[in-house]
Amino acid sequence: MNAIKKFAGEHPQLTSWIVLAIGMVIILVWSAQDVGFTGGQWTALIITTILLAGACVWIIGWEDDEDELLEETDKA
Repeated sequence: MNAIKKFAGEHPQLTSWIVLAIGMVIILVWSAQDVGFTGGQWTALIITTILLAGACVWIIGWEDDEDELLEETDKA
């Protein structure tokens, strides 16, 4: 458990990506289970969902970068 906490502390964006991707894939599978997708379609949807989760975390991280830049500017 300490290893997970250490990893999450050292890599917050990667951890956010993993958690968000898992949640989004669960929602995808639950909501589209009766659609009748083929295996290839499921694979494409899941990969796209994981990449979308990464893009969301990356975009949200822009605000963190701006805040850090403003703090550095204020200190100088």
